Formats: sequence, C-alpha cells, structure tokens
Amino acid sequence: MKILIASPIYPGTISELEQNHDVICAFNASVEELKKVIPDRELVVFRSGVDINAEVMACAPNLRMLIRAGSGLDNIDMNYVRQHELVLHRIELPGAKAVAELAFALMLGVARQIRKADTSLREGHWIKHEIRGSLLTGKTLGIVGAGNIGSLTGRMGVAWGMDVVGCIEAPTEARTAELREQGIRLVDFEEVLSISDYVSLHVPLNDSTRRIMDERAFGLMKPTAILANLARGGVVDEHALFNALTNARLAGAGMDVHEQEGEGKISPLAGLENVILTPHIGAGTIDTQREIGATILEILQSQE
Repeated sequence: MKILIASPIYPGTISELEQNHDVICAFNASVEELKKVIPDRELVVFRSGVDINAEVMACAPNLRMLIRAGSGLDNIDMNYVRQHELVLHRIELPGAKAVAELAFALMLGVARQIRKADTSLREGHWIKHEIRGSLLTGKTLGIVGAGNIGSLTGRMGVAWGMDVVGCIEAPTEARTAELREQGIRLVDFEEVLSISDYVSLHVPLNDSTRRIMDERAFGLMKPTAILANLARGGVVDEHALFNALTNARLAGAGMDVHEQEGEGKISPLAGLENVILTPHIGAGTIDTQREIGATILEILQSQE
C-alpha cells in the first residue's frame, strides 16, 4: 500500500511499515507540501498539528483510508470523508490513558505550586514556608465532556477520593447509569463549573464547544478553582482566562492545548505564575505511541 505518514509516530512502526509498503513521511507539512506528496497515496496516517482538508484529499484520487493516531477530528474535513466514503480509523484508547494522567499532573502541579517551588529552589531560595498547596483528595472534580478520556479522568478522580461530577452533550439514561456506576454523577454544564474545585476539559472542538470557557463560564467558577485544559485550545477563550486569573476570579490553570500552537507562538498566559503550560503533549508518552503504532500495524494486517 502507498502510505503517507503526515505526523510523527513511533519510529519502530515506521520501520515495519517500510518493509512491506511504499512509505512517504512528511511530518507536520503545510497544505501546499501535502498536496505535492499525496497524489498517489492510498492511506494517510496523521495526528494533530497537520491540516487534512478537502483540498489536500482531493489531490489523491486513490485515497481510500485514513488512520487518526489519536482521537481528535478537528483537523480533518469530515464532510469530504463521508461524501467520498473513505474509511477512517481512530485510535483513541491508548491516548486516553496518557491524557488522563497528564490532567492529574497539571492539576497537582498547579495545586501544589510546583512551578514556583522548582524555579525558586533552582535559584537558591528555600521558600518551604511560602508554598501553600491544596489537596485533590476530598475535593470536587468536574469533567466537562465525560467521554472516553473524560470518564477515565473521572475514574482516576474517584480513586483519589474525589467527588466527581461531569456533563456530556446528549445524556441518555443508559450513559447516565454507566457513568454513575463508575462514580461519576452527571449534572449540567453550569453546575459542573459552579460546584467543582477542579475542572478538567475533554470535549472535541466544534461549533458548540468553541470558546465554551468564556468570561461568563469563568464567572460561574469558584475563585479557588483550578482549570485543566486537555481538549483543544479553541475551547477556552484565553484572554477571558487571563482576566480571571489576574483578577483573583480563578486560582490557577494547567494548559496542554492552546489557541495558537507551534514554534514561535507565545501564550498570553506565559507570564503568569499560577499557570503551567505544556506543548500539547497529552498523548506523547513512549508507551502510548508504541501502542498506537502496534494498532496501526494491526489495522493494515486486517486489510491484507
């Protein structure tokens, strides 16, 4: 099969694919670059950070399959995929585990002021008695988007001894019961924000979720609350978040995704001490990428 790998994946997987397939790697290429390398490709493997739009796919008349090495679909034209009946495989579960764990890393990092403590110690300052951290245990964790990743984050919260509430776009009795069995109580979006000590975002980016966390949403939250965004940058109005953080209307934030991502982009939150910023590394563990790579190989083997 003629394969275009448009995003970095596990190197061992690339080596195995090259043994049996015609493989081109064009990691995070621009639309114009993709249009040059895709014309004879039958399969595209991609992650976030690359634009698989209709213009790109239209340049590949033999394209019949796409593999999203993760969960998000905001960087692919799904109308084109459906209209041309392309096969799309999403490899969601491996990344879910890594993203859920990072959610706790960010919440703990902000709650325990790890960034401030680390920076001060490296500068020779012993500020032990200035650091005032907060527990996660016994607090309320709010999950905005209790899907695969969000519900896993919620189950981890239950294991930490947290009271976990969540919301989903279209709750059914069956899904409500399933989440209840996992220790996650469904409420509406506004209640999640108003009662939670920690809010973790896990929604896809679409018209209904774009900037769902705006000035009004931050106004509903406790001033002592901490926000973690593991969804997509466009879900949060970062200027509204900046105002909330600098006006003592929110205690802190951990952001793995950003409205503007890529080399040279500086977050408007970069100067704030009560914020931890990471460069969209949610699914970026060796274990996760190895597991995703193995699944890619299984998908191709099933096509033979």
